Amino acid sequence: MRLFIAEKPELAKAIVEGLGGGSRKDGYFDCGSDCVTWCFGHMLELCDPEDYDEKYAKWNINDLPISHVPWKKKVSKDKKKQVKIIVDLIKNANIIVNAGDPDEEGQLLVDEIIEYSKSSVPVKRVLINDNNTKVVQKSLANLRDNAEFHGFSQAAEARSVGDQLYGYNLSRAYTLKAQEKGMQGVLSVGRVQTPVLGMVVRRERENKAHKKAYYYNVNGVFDVSGCQFPARYQVSDSDTQDDNGRLIDEEQARKIATAVSGQSAKVVKAETKNKKELAPLPYNLLKLQTDASRKFGYKPDQVKQITQDLREKHKLITYNRSDCEYLSDEQHADAQGILSAIATTAPLLAKASTNADPNVKGRAFNSSKVSAHHAIIPTEATANFAKLSEPEQKIYMLIARQYIAQFWPDRIYEQTILELDVGGHIFSAIANVTIQQGFKVLYKNDQGNEDLKSNEDDLNADLRSIKNGDIGRCIDAKSEQKETKPPALYTIATLLSDLTRVAKYIKDERLKKLLIEKDKDKAGEHGGIGTPATRDTIIKGLFDRGKNRKKGKSIVATELGH
Repeated sequence: MRLFIAEKPELAKAIVEGLGGGSRKDGYFDCGSDCVTWCFGHMLELCDPEDYDEKYAKWNINDLPISHVPWKKKVSKDKKKQVKIIVDLIKNANIIVNAGDPDEEGQLLVDEIIEYSKSSVPVKRVLINDNNTKVVQKSLANLRDNAEFHGFSQAAEARSVGDQLYGYNLSRAYTLKAQEKGMQGVLSVGRVQTPVLGMVVRRERENKAHKKAYYYNVNGVFDVSGCQFPARYQVSDSDTQDDNGRLIDEEQARKIATAVSGQSAKVVKAETKNKKELAPLPYNLLKLQTDASRKFGYKPDQVKQITQDLREKHKLITYNRSDCEYLSDEQHADAQGILSAIATTAPLLAKASTNADPNVKGRAFNSSKVSAHHAIIPTEATANFAKLSEPEQKIYMLIARQYIAQFWPDRIYEQTILELDVGGHIFSAIANVTIQQGFKVLYKNDQGNEDLKSNEDDLNADLRSIKNGDIGRCIDAKSEQKETKPPALYTIATLLSDLTRVAKYIKDERLKKLLIEKDKDKAGEHGGIGTPATRDTIIKGLFDRGKNRKKGKSIVATELGH
């Protein structure tokens, strides 16, 4: 018998379909010569200090550091029945197939239960990142030796053991020392939790410590060939400027404005290019949490629970904890069915779905960029929209709109870049003319969308008729004083986004390089900490433990947090 051990029940069902079907038993599927069983995430957990020695149940500074190598594991209390079913099936297997998700945690959670069973039969590995039956069948036809992925298991195990050693020892040490000073309660310290708190504290301190400084923009109004438009002075090497290349001499700025006002201006560069703006990619969990926070004020853990309900209770969306924004090539064939399901489920999106072209195959469909999971998208299931809760409706609409956008045309526009010379002073302007709105129609009321932000200095004007060498005039120019702004306090959305790129704050070049290299094959991650599936829990934990609090829409640290 060949035994497939899947990471979760829905993957087990997909494997059964890929194998041609089977009958449901208690905790597994019987597929003739194959059996398919499943885990519910990690079925085993690391033993606690008191499992090794009862004395560790009482916190004592003299016992630190606590370190048990080799370490032991125990079956999670709520998973004992399923573990027994899996172990009994392993005893009767000739070949075991690790069907964990194709990432480090997926590798470990199946490997550890095989190790726990003390089985010595051959183990194969199947890599499935898309539950589409054709993709599953293709993966089942390409089983690999599980030993090839041993390093994945080791990485996940090391991270888990590191988290535990760090958390137990430092939480006990800090708490006991604080209690000596009269503190009540527990100071929890975590390998990811505490750096996240540190980011919030540092940002708040930088914000409070900010000292006002001023810089100056020189803005001119120009007339060339009957077209009137604003343009901004470009700071030169001879100007007095700050580290960001901004003019900081008020007198100099005033002199430039006076010198160019009313003077002849020559166009020294006039360039118009055809450009296109692509629809934003489908959501991963992080981007969805960010948008839901920005638009609706939802907390990350709320969004995860809402998506969990949309997936499990209503069957309306695919796997919700994904870190990927791409879809497999094979999923393109499902477009018509999904668009129809959206139109049926969400009447407000019916017209947008109907006007979408399912034959369009954009950049989102790229199997080579699909990681352990594909992007979060609607399924072909339908539901009575009125029976969904308001948060479920809003999140479904976001996910559905982002999917629909993949089948709308690109936004097409022409961008004109001008440079004008006024007595040796260079001014520039950038103007855009939209030729085709395309997918942007779907987002016309979506203010503050990071994926759709245009450069705020770009003009919505038609300067295409202006040519290189044209002569015009600077009608007027003024110097404008601007104040430097302190680093903005974090919001949920900006903190989530920054957690994907914390390497930029690390001063140790070796550690910075290691953190960036860790994410080199992960789209959307640039030297981050935590994972899309855990960041919301970490942020919630900092609130629950009284270390962070909300200040309007911002996040600040409490006295305890500081």
